[in-house]
Amino acid sequence: QVQLVESGGGLVQAGVSLRLSCAASGRTVSNLGLGWFRQVPGKEREFVATISRSGRTIYYGDSVKGRFAISKEYAKNTVYLQMNSLKPEDTAVYYCAAKDGITASTDYTQYSAWGQGTQVTVSS
Repeated sequence: QVQLVESGGGLVQAGVSLRLSCAASGRTVSNLGLGWFRQVPGKEREFVATISRSGRTIYYGDSVKGRFAISKEYAKNTVYLQMNSLKPEDTAVYYCAAKDGITASTDYTQYSAWGQGTQVTVSS
């Protein structure tokens, strides 16, 4: 069973960059599909980015495409979300999630393990 711990959130100004980390334990990221989702209170969980088990397939949500990048670092058993050109509308709690199988997925119901979340607040 995999455990996920996010870090790297914080309060930043619009236009800057931030990198979120998600450290996995119990399973290796090379054997997992991984995703990032975000949620604002009162709204549904929103897909942000996903990477397949092999790392060869990546998808992004439309609102972050071209600004965010997901990657895996096998040596640290960690998945990252590099966030550039942050906007106030990126403010949310960001969650890392893991799934079995070889595919990436934009559907949060496909993920069986979740981290506790990390808050990102972008001021204008």
